[in-house]
Amino acid sequence: MARVSTLEHWESYWKGHQADIEGTYSTGGRLVREVLADGPVEGRWVMEIGAGSGRDLLDLARRGARGIVLDYSPASLALVKAQAAAQGVPVLLVQADATRMPFRDGAIDVSFHQGLLEHFRDPMPLLRENARVTARGGRMLVDVPQTFHLYTLMKNVFILLGVWFAGWETQFTPAQLEALCRDAGLDVVRTYGDWMVPGLWYRALRESLKRGLGLRLPLHPKGPAWWSGAWEGLRASLRGRRWALWTCHVIGTVARPK
Repeated sequence: MARVSTLEHWESYWKGHQADIEGTYSTGGRLVREVLADGPVEGRWVMEIGAGSGRDLLDLARRGARGIVLDYSPASLALVKAQAAAQGVPVLLVQADATRMPFRDGAIDVSFHQGLLEHFRDPMPLLRENARVTARGGRMLVDVPQTFHLYTLMKNVFILLGVWFAGWETQFTPAQLEALCRDAGLDVVRTYGDWMVPGLWYRALRESLKRGLGLRLPLHPKGPAWWSGAWEGLRASLRGRRWALWTCHVIGTVARPK
Protein backbone atom coordinates (compact mmCIF):
# COMPACT_ATOMS: atom_id res chain seq x y z
CA MET A 1 0.00 0.00 0.00
CA ALA A 2 1.37 3.41 -0.98
CA ARG A 3 2.25 5.67 1.91
CA VAL A 4 0.20 8.87 2.09
CA SER A 5 -0.04 12.00 4.18
CA THR A 6 -3.47 12.03 5.85
CA LEU A 7 -5.62 14.29 8.00
CA GLU A 8 -4.93 11.96 10.92
CA HIS A 9 -1.19 12.64 10.61
CA TRP A 10 -1.74 16.38 10.87
CA GLU A 11 -4.35 16.22 13.61
CA SER A 12 -1.93 14.20 15.72
CA TYR A 13 0.99 16.49 14.92
CA TRP A 14 -0.73 19.80 15.70
CA LYS A 15 -2.53 18.51 18.78
CA GLY A 16 0.88 17.48 20.07
CA HIS A 17 2.24 21.01 19.56
CA GLN A 18 -0.60 23.10 20.97
CA ALA A 19 0.91 23.27 24.45
CA ASP A 20 4.40 24.28 23.24
CA ILE A 21 4.20 26.02 19.89
CA GLU A 22 7.06 28.35 20.85
CA GLY A 23 9.20 25.29 21.46
CA THR A 24 8.92 24.17 17.83
CA TYR A 25 10.94 25.54 14.95
CA SER A 26 9.37 28.22 12.80
CA THR A 27 10.30 29.06 9.20
CA GLY A 28 12.80 31.58 10.52
CA GLY A 29 10.91 34.45 8.92
CA ARG A 30 11.69 33.45 5.34
CA LEU A 31 8.05 33.40 4.18
CA VAL A 32 7.44 36.87 5.57
CA ARG A 33 10.72 38.08 4.09
CA GLU A 34 9.89 36.77 0.62
CA VAL A 35 6.29 38.03 0.64
CA LEU A 36 7.40 41.53 1.65
CA ALA A 37 10.23 41.53 -0.91
CA ASP A 38 7.64 42.23 -3.62
CA GLY A 39 5.79 44.98 -1.84
CA PRO A 40 3.79 45.88 1.27
CA VAL A 41 0.74 43.93 2.41
CA GLU A 42 -1.21 46.64 4.25
CA GLY A 43 -4.90 46.38 3.42
CA ARG A 44 -4.41 43.44 1.05
CA TRP A 45 -5.99 40.01 1.28
CA VAL A 46 -3.20 37.61 2.20
CA MET A 47 -3.90 33.89 2.58
CA GLU A 48 -1.76 31.09 3.98
CA ILE A 49 -2.87 27.70 2.64
CA GLY A 50 -2.23 24.62 4.75
CA ALA A 51 -1.18 27.00 7.46
CA GLY A 52 -0.09 24.63 10.21
CA SER A 53 0.86 26.92 13.09
CA GLY A 54 -0.06 30.05 11.12
CA ARG A 55 2.84 32.02 12.54
CA ASP A 56 3.86 33.51 9.18
CA LEU A 57 0.33 34.68 8.37
CA LEU A 58 -0.06 36.19 11.85
CA ASP A 59 3.19 38.12 11.37
CA LEU A 60 1.88 39.53 8.07
CA ALA A 61 -1.47 40.36 9.69
CA ARG A 62 0.37 42.37 12.35
CA ARG A 63 1.88 44.32 9.46
CA GLY A 64 -1.57 45.30 8.20
CA ALA A 65 -2.57 42.40 5.94
CA ARG A 66 -6.17 41.21 5.89
CA GLY A 67 -5.29 37.67 6.85
CA ILE A 68 -6.93 34.39 5.89
CA VAL A 69 -5.84 30.97 7.12
CA LEU A 70 -7.07 27.94 5.17
CA ASP A 71 -6.49 24.40 6.41
CA TYR A 72 -8.40 21.13 6.53
CA SER A 73 -7.12 20.27 10.01
CA PRO A 74 -9.31 21.45 12.92
CA ALA A 75 -6.30 21.11 15.24
CA SER A 76 -4.27 23.48 13.06
CA LEU A 77 -7.07 26.05 12.92
CA ALA A 78 -7.57 25.82 16.70
CA LEU A 79 -3.86 26.52 17.17
CA VAL A 80 -4.01 29.58 14.88
CA LYS A 81 -7.19 30.82 16.56
CA ALA A 82 -5.60 30.64 20.02
CA GLN A 83 -2.50 32.51 18.89
CA ALA A 84 -4.53 35.17 17.06
CA ALA A 85 -6.68 35.76 20.15
CA ALA A 86 -3.63 35.98 22.42
CA GLN A 87 -1.98 38.50 20.09
CA GLY A 88 -5.14 40.48 19.33
CA VAL A 89 -4.71 39.87 15.60
CA PRO A 90 -7.88 39.50 13.49
CA VAL A 91 -7.75 36.65 10.97
CA LEU A 92 -10.37 34.74 9.00
CA LEU A 93 -10.22 30.98 9.60
CA VAL A 94 -11.43 28.70 6.81
CA GLN A 95 -11.64 24.91 7.05
CA ALA A 96 -11.56 23.65 3.47
CA ASP A 97 -9.87 21.47 0.89
CA ALA A 98 -6.98 23.40 -0.68
CA THR A 99 -7.84 21.93 -4.10
CA ARG A 100 -11.42 23.31 -3.90
CA MET A 101 -11.19 26.64 -2.12
CA PRO A 102 -14.42 28.56 -1.42
CA PHE A 103 -13.29 31.79 -3.08
CA ARG A 104 -14.11 33.44 -6.39
CA ASP A 105 -11.48 33.81 -9.10
CA GLY A 106 -8.82 36.38 -8.28
CA ALA A 107 -10.12 37.07 -4.78
CA ILE A 108 -6.74 36.92 -3.02
CA ASP A 109 -3.92 39.43 -3.45
CA VAL A 110 -1.14 37.27 -1.99
CA SER A 111 -1.33 33.52 -1.39
CA PHE A 112 1.41 31.32 -0.05
CA HIS A 113 2.08 27.89 1.35
CA GLN A 114 4.98 26.10 2.95
CA GLY A 115 5.23 22.41 3.76
CA LEU A 116 2.16 21.62 1.67
CA LEU A 117 2.84 20.90 -2.00
CA GLU A 118 5.23 18.05 -1.24
CA HIS A 119 2.41 15.99 0.31
CA PHE A 120 0.44 15.74 -2.96
CA ARG A 121 1.13 12.83 -5.32
CA ASP A 122 -0.25 15.05 -8.10
CA PRO A 123 0.58 18.69 -7.28
CA MET A 124 -1.17 20.25 -10.27
CA PRO A 125 -4.74 20.48 -8.86
CA LEU A 126 -3.41 22.38 -5.86
CA LEU A 127 -1.29 24.74 -7.95
CA ARG A 128 -4.06 25.42 -10.47
CA GLU A 129 -6.53 26.17 -7.69
CA ASN A 130 -3.93 28.37 -6.02
CA ALA A 131 -3.47 30.25 -9.29
CA ARG A 132 -7.24 30.57 -9.77
CA VAL A 133 -7.89 32.40 -6.51
CA THR A 134 -4.84 34.69 -6.78
CA ALA A 135 -5.53 38.04 -8.43
CA ARG A 136 -3.82 39.20 -11.58
CA GLY A 137 -1.20 41.61 -10.41
CA GLY A 138 -1.02 39.67 -7.17
CA ARG A 139 1.49 37.00 -6.32
CA MET A 140 1.77 33.51 -4.93
CA LEU A 141 4.63 31.78 -3.18
CA VAL A 142 5.28 28.02 -3.10
CA ASP A 143 7.87 26.78 -0.58
CA VAL A 144 9.08 23.14 -0.63
CA PRO A 145 11.97 20.84 0.40
CA GLN A 146 14.97 20.86 -1.94
CA THR A 147 15.96 17.49 -3.39
CA PHE A 148 19.72 17.37 -2.86
CA HIS A 149 20.14 17.87 0.86
CA LEU A 150 21.00 15.72 3.87
CA TYR A 151 17.62 16.58 5.40
CA THR A 152 15.88 15.08 2.35
CA LEU A 153 17.95 11.92 2.62
CA MET A 154 17.10 11.53 6.30
CA LYS A 155 13.43 12.17 5.62
CA ASN A 156 13.27 9.51 2.91
CA VAL A 157 14.89 6.95 5.20
CA PHE A 158 12.20 7.67 7.81
CA ILE A 159 9.49 7.36 5.16
CA LEU A 160 10.85 3.96 4.09
CA LEU A 161 10.82 2.87 7.74
CA GLY A 162 7.24 4.09 8.11
CA VAL A 163 8.06 6.50 10.95
CA TRP A 164 7.93 9.89 9.22
CA PHE A 165 5.57 12.17 11.16
CA ALA A 166 3.71 13.27 8.01
CA GLY A 167 3.36 9.82 6.48
CA TRP A 168 4.71 10.66 3.05
CA GLU A 169 6.14 13.57 1.10
CA THR A 170 8.36 14.29 -1.86
CA GLN A 171 10.84 17.05 -2.79
CA PHE A 172 11.76 19.23 -5.76
CA THR A 173 14.69 20.77 -7.60
CA PRO A 174 14.49 24.47 -8.49
CA ALA A 175 13.84 23.61 -12.16
CA GLN A 176 11.10 21.12 -11.27
CA LEU A 177 9.30 23.62 -9.06
CA GLU A 178 9.49 26.36 -11.68
CA ALA A 179 8.20 23.99 -14.38
CA LEU A 180 5.22 23.01 -12.23
CA CYS A 181 4.33 26.67 -11.66
CA ARG A 182 4.51 27.41 -15.38
CA ASP A 183 2.36 24.37 -16.18
CA ALA A 184 -0.22 25.73 -13.72
CA GLY A 185 -0.48 28.93 -15.77
CA LEU A 186 1.87 31.12 -13.79
CA ASP A 187 4.74 33.41 -14.67
CA VAL A 188 7.78 32.70 -12.50
CA VAL A 189 9.21 35.86 -10.92
CA ARG A 190 12.10 34.32 -9.01
CA THR A 191 13.21 31.29 -7.02
CA TYR A 192 14.87 31.60 -3.62
CA GLY A 193 16.34 29.21 -1.08
CA ASP A 194 17.20 29.10 2.59
CA TRP A 195 19.32 27.10 4.97
CA MET A 196 18.45 25.23 8.15
CA VAL A 197 19.40 27.36 11.15
CA PRO A 198 20.35 25.87 13.55
CA GLY A 199 21.66 22.95 11.52
CA LEU A 200 20.27 19.45 11.15
CA TRP A 201 22.74 17.83 13.55
CA TYR A 202 21.89 20.23 16.36
CA ARG A 203 18.15 19.79 15.80
CA ALA A 204 18.49 16.01 15.79
CA LEU A 205 20.53 16.09 19.01
CA ARG A 206 18.06 18.43 20.67
CA GLU A 207 15.10 16.24 19.77
CA SER A 208 16.90 13.05 20.88
CA LEU A 209 17.81 14.50 24.28
CA LYS A 210 14.29 15.84 24.78
CA ARG A 211 12.65 12.51 24.01
CA GLY A 212 15.22 10.22 25.57
CA LEU A 213 16.30 12.09 28.71
CA GLY A 214 13.83 14.93 29.07
CA LEU A 215 16.64 17.44 28.56
CA ARG A 216 15.87 20.63 26.64
CA LEU A 217 18.63 22.38 24.76
CA PRO A 218 17.93 25.96 23.61
CA LEU A 219 15.83 26.22 20.46
CA HIS A 220 18.41 28.59 18.99
CA PRO A 221 21.86 28.29 20.60
CA LYS A 222 23.58 31.64 21.06
CA GLY A 223 27.13 32.17 19.91
CA PRO A 224 29.23 35.34 19.74
CA ALA A 225 27.43 38.17 17.95
CA TRP A 226 30.25 38.51 15.42
CA TRP A 227 29.95 34.82 14.52
CA SER A 228 26.18 34.93 14.04
CA GLY A 229 26.46 38.16 12.09
CA ALA A 230 29.10 36.75 9.77
CA TRP A 231 27.01 33.69 8.95
CA GLU A 232 23.88 35.77 8.36
CA GLY A 233 25.83 38.08 6.07
CA LEU A 234 27.11 35.09 4.09
CA ARG A 235 23.62 33.61 3.76
CA ALA A 236 22.22 36.96 2.63
CA SER A 237 24.92 37.28 -0.05
CA LEU A 238 24.23 33.78 -1.38
CA ARG A 239 20.42 33.96 -1.56
CA GLY A 240 20.46 35.59 -4.97
CA ARG A 241 22.84 33.08 -6.55
CA ARG A 242 21.31 30.28 -8.58
CA TRP A 243 23.95 27.69 -7.72
CA ALA A 244 23.42 28.29 -4.00
CA LEU A 245 19.87 26.91 -4.25
CA TRP A 246 21.41 23.43 -4.46
CA THR A 247 22.88 23.86 -0.97
CA CYS A 248 19.59 24.91 0.64
CA HIS A 249 17.27 22.55 2.50
CA VAL A 250 14.21 24.46 1.25
CA ILE A 251 13.46 26.40 -1.91
CA GLY A 252 10.54 28.52 -3.00
CA THR A 253 9.19 30.04 -6.17
CA VAL A 254 7.38 33.38 -6.36
CA ALA A 255 4.99 33.55 -9.32
CA ARG A 256 2.16 35.65 -10.74
CA PRO A 257 -1.03 34.58 -12.53
CA LYS A 258 -0.96 35.33 -16.25
